[in-house]
This record gives sequence, C-alpha cells and structure tokens, in this order.
Amino acid sequence: MPIVTVQMLEGRTDEQKKALVEEVTDAVTRTTGARKEAVTIVIEEMAKSHYAVGGKRISD
Repeated sequence: MPIVTVQMLEGRTDEQKKALVEEVTDAVTRTTGARKEAVTIVIEEMAKSHYAVGGKRISD
C-alpha cells in the first residue's frame, strides 16, 4: 500500500488539490502496479510564515 506525502505551501484551491491527488495516484499506479484503491495521498500544507529559505521566511 503506497503512501505519498506532499508538502506544500498553503494557497492552492480545492480544484488544484483534487487534480494533484488524481495525477499522483495515476503516477503511482502506473509505476508500481499498485491498485488505485491502495494508494493513499496525504497533503500537508504549511503556512508561508512557517517556511524559510536562505534565512528569510517566505511571508516576509
């Protein structure tokens, strides 16, 4: 049972997340042979104030 975690910054629409889940599920089933019903996708959204690159928060 493949479990895929996607970490991304907040701000995507429900439609974008739905499309992401469908595309990732298709890729996993195509490459691993797993049944679609066995693929689990977890989306973890981060606030822009909780993510930094080069010593600066994305929100700043």
